[in-house]
Amino acid sequence: MSKTLNAYRIKKIESLGRMTAMTQEEMVAGARTVAAGLEALRAEHTQLLAGLAANTEHEHEKVSLVRKSIDAIELGLGETQVMIALASHLQSVEAEKQKLRTQVRRLCQENAWLRDELAAAQQRLQASEQRVSQLEEENKHLDFMASIRKYDSDINEESETSRSGQGDNKRDDPMVDLFPDDDHEDNRNNKSMSPTPPSQFAQQVNAGYEIPARLRTLHNLVIQYASQGRYEVAVPLCKQALEDLEKTSGHDHPDVATMLNILALVYRDQNKYKEAANLLNDALSIREKTLGENHPAVAATLNNLAVLYGKRGKYREAEPLCKRALCIREAVLGRDHPDVAKQLNNLALLCQNQNKYEEVEQYYQRALEIYESKLGPDDPNVAKTKNNLASCYLKQGKYKEAETLYKQVLTRAHEREFGTIDGDNKPIWQVAEEREENKHLQRENAPYGEYGGWHKAAKVDSPTVTTTLKNLGALYRRQGKYEAAETLEDCALRSRKEALDIVKQSRARSARPARPDADALDEGTNQASEPRMNLKSKLFNALGINTGSNAPHQ
Repeated sequence: MSKTLNAYRIKKIESLGRMTAMTQEEMVAGARTVAAGLEALRAEHTQLLAGLAANTEHEHEKVSLVRKSIDAIELGLGETQVMIALASHLQSVEAEKQKLRTQVRRLCQENAWLRDELAAAQQRLQASEQRVSQLEEENKHLDFMASIRKYDSDINEESETSRSGQGDNKRDDPMVDLFPDDDHEDNRNNKSMSPTPPSQFAQQVNAGYEIPARLRTLHNLVIQYASQGRYEVAVPLCKQALEDLEKTSGHDHPDVATMLNILALVYRDQNKYKEAANLLNDALSIREKTLGENHPAVAATLNNLAVLYGKRGKYREAEPLCKRALCIREAVLGRDHPDVAKQLNNLALLCQNQNKYEEVEQYYQRALEIYESKLGPDDPNVAKTKNNLASCYLKQGKYKEAETLYKQVLTRAHEREFGTIDGDNKPIWQVAEEREENKHLQRENAPYGEYGGWHKAAKVDSPTVTTTLKNLGALYRRQGKYEAAETLEDCALRSRKEALDIVKQSRARSARPARPDADALDEGTNQASEPRMNLKSKLFNALGINTGSNAPHQ
């Protein structure tokens, strides 16, 4: 018996040594396993003790050892329960910490915005005080001049008459005598001056205008409130900021146009398209006046208007706006810039809704070339554009071309997750086609789970990979390949479940939910399952703020 107890203790020490290198979840699972083993061991010792109790005359020593073993088992069970309770407590503490961190971040942003607003108010107050001081000095001077005028009647009448004939008009304003009249000289010079051409004016301010820091902070606050559905806070906040900007800078100012864009996008998020369109048209007019007709910010507003019209089904009205935005971005950024590719995608979607498939293919092909050459073949925009192009092929009945693009997306995702493809490392579409070929064999097809967790590759570019799985599955089903279709659809369901789990985990860490891309048009079935996760990038696009190497320069 003592040998058995010693062996158990040695195993317990070894297991504790291994647990130090384990994660918290693994430790809890191990503790529960140990607890189950100790329960079984206690039951065995209890039975053994009952058997020894019948022979108390000769088994006193064994009974004592068994009871000691039971006490040790009870102690081990108690320790295990403490570990499990402690782990549960630590998990709740960590969740509370994440919640508090989120609140702290939001409060820090609010404080930063309030500090910026306070600094701006202080500057306005200082300017007002200076203006008041200046006006007081001018008032004192006018009072002094008025007091001097009292004694004019004591001046020699003859001298007064000669002076009055020369300058009756000037006498009406005492300031005329102090400051010479330069109007004639100015008029001569003005004849040789000409207005600055719009293109030249745009070039001058192209690099000069920068979004103020306080507007950047304000838009972060608006994002948080809008993403939480708290429009009753977000909209008044935008309107108050807009009113303050118009008071300090006037209506025709680039900052006012930026604020109009922000408010319009919040309205668009509420499906208030008419109000959003009015604001965007106003912002467009201001930016054209102040920044020039060929400024990237003008292209951003044009694109937002095109997106808005596209969502309302006004594709003909949206197309010329999108084309003008494309021309501006090509001229300012170059024909092979990623933002040009983004604009080409939007233009292709507008044309696709008008059945202009030849133009659609040209736009998608050019966008694809830009993304692959500038951002690389693994950039998510490559897969999205291929999906959109495949959708265009499907509508024209070009199933083979669409199938090729879908397979390219899935193959690339597989290679990123699992390495080079060979006989033992096959992409999901190849596995699906093999299952289709073998469906008539006597044995049933093995469940897809035995082929490994390829569906986890959807994490690489979710939800684009999931969308591709569904689209190719639908294409297989249209071709009568039901086994292959079911394989892909099953994989899509698994990947979607994992994506939802990831979203739930991210929401536990952050209070800000996901939002859709601001500058992307409604892509129909292509991206319909995409979670709403880019309201922040939407507002950055509208503001023209660069958020990174791949961020749009609007």
